[in-house]
Amino acid sequence: MTFSIAGHCVRSGMFGVAITTSSICVGARCPHARSGIGAVATQNITDPHLADLVFEHLERGDCASVAVDAVVDGRPNIEYRQLTAVDRNGDSAHFTGTKTLGTNSVSEGQHCIAAGNLLCSEAVPAAMTESFANNAGEHLAERLLRALEAGLAAGGEEGDVHSAALIVHDAQPFALVDLRCDWDDEDPVKVLRRLWTEYEPQMQAYLDRALNPSAAPSYGVAGDP
Repeated sequence: MTFSIAGHCVRSGMFGVAITTSSICVGARCPHARSGIGAVATQNITDPHLADLVFEHLERGDCASVAVDAVVDGRPNIEYRQLTAVDRNGDSAHFTGTKTLGTNSVSEGQHCIAAGNLLCSEAVPAAMTESFANNAGEHLAERLLRALEAGLAAGGEEGDVHSAALIVHDAQPFALVDLRCDWDDEDPVKVLRRLWTEYEPQMQAYLDRALNPSAAPSYGVAGDP
């Protein structure tokens, strides 16, 4: 039902995830990132708690493969889960349970990992990691979104997707980018692209308001001097 890419930017140190699925509100359950630690996608029959468990290991200094192996080992219902992770060194790891739905595959690239289930083709994740590699000069959010679009162009899911999300964490404990389309009948990835286009020019201003409101740009609302 889902395809995603988790990535790390070597230049900035940012982590993020872009994801889309056929069900509602994918951004509420599946993409996860922590500043300076890593990025995780939890999908298929989703258990969001798996991301917290992976991050606990990454924060202790474990690499992605050790973290994922430790989390899935002996865990109840793990056969229903698909899990990916990328760590602060850009290394990645994954797990795909035996009860993952439909055609599923994973592609590991440099500082990124893409995975999906109920796919139109096993080639979808590889198209995503290739796109990520080919856009290394772009902001991480742009790279992830382009990769998601590449996955859609490569066939995406067997059916229509209806929700999509894009998250990026930088130096702060809160997200630098947290955009989502919780439901769209036609093209949630296109909606996500429009949101990013609108948000990107304002992104730094919102960060400035969080860190130093007195020096931040005008809020542009009624009554603002």
